[in-house]
Amino acid sequence: MASTHSAVTSAPPNTRRKSKLKRNEALTGWAFVLPELLGFSIFTFFSIGYSFYISLTKYELLTPPAFIGLRNYARLLQDPRFLKFLGNTVYYVIWLVPIVLVFSMALAIGINVKTKFLTGLYRTALFLPCITSTIAISLVWIWILNPDVGLINTVLRGIGIHNPPRWLESTTWAKPALIVMRVWQMSGYYMIIFLAGLQVIPESLYEAAEVDGASRWQKTIHITVPMLANITFVVSIMLVIEAFNIFEAVFVMTEGGPLGSTNTLMYYIYQLGFQNYNMGYASAVAWVLFIILLAVTLIQYAFRREQKA
Repeated sequence: MASTHSAVTSAPPNTRRKSKLKRNEALTGWAFVLPELLGFSIFTFFSIGYSFYISLTKYELLTPPAFIGLRNYARLLQDPRFLKFLGNTVYYVIWLVPIVLVFSMALAIGINVKTKFLTGLYRTALFLPCITSTIAISLVWIWILNPDVGLINTVLRGIGIHNPPRWLESTTWAKPALIVMRVWQMSGYYMIIFLAGLQVIPESLYEAAEVDGASRWQKTIHITVPMLANITFVVSIMLVIEAFNIFEAVFVMTEGGPLGSTNTLMYYIYQLGFQNYNMGYASAVAWVLFIILLAVTLIQYAFRREQKA
């Protein structure tokens, strides 16, 4: 028994050396990661926790926070502006997500060709809006949507429409105008993601379909779209998050108008926190937006899990 115990406890030198080497590697790795981890913890986790505390207070920036419990959250249910702006935000999500999803996938399939020069040219042209500042793009689209001298209304008048929409000045057309602008800006980025997915689809599947006499449309529906299912799922989550967080275009192009018809929860948070200095209520709205996004994401994951089952 004693000899067995000593054999177990006394490891060979090579084993001890490997164990020490692994421990040193782990300590070295943690030494490199620790500064970033500390910074992330302080500026992210601490900020998240503090924002939740602020949401439970009456805090107007110039006065110390006064704890009021869940009154800010109860106030949301009676705030007609919150409910209206939530409806506007959901409107953007309902329209932006499917349009950008279909449009970006169609662009990726359309330019997934062997001609390198044309493919590179088209990819660059379509991806350029994604890397351009949203502020700059919004200023350009303000001119394009100008009701008097803008490009769109000039073309509409040229084809015989004498009273074209006033776009950003109209409560009816302002949201669709913003959606068109965002579709144009966002599609190129997700097109690149779909292009990456198209590169890994085996060519043998298309060759087998051609032998069976499948048309290009049939190959797209029965091969391309199913093979892109995982990427479509990831893109849909990213699109939902981006659509819920629409802010810059509203800030530059409409400032939430006309009559609050384009205002979103993100812009409402900005107004509450940085224009009205009502940090407590703004934090409560931000947390409600976070909970909505979390719930939508979990529902998407559950739906995707059921599809795989």
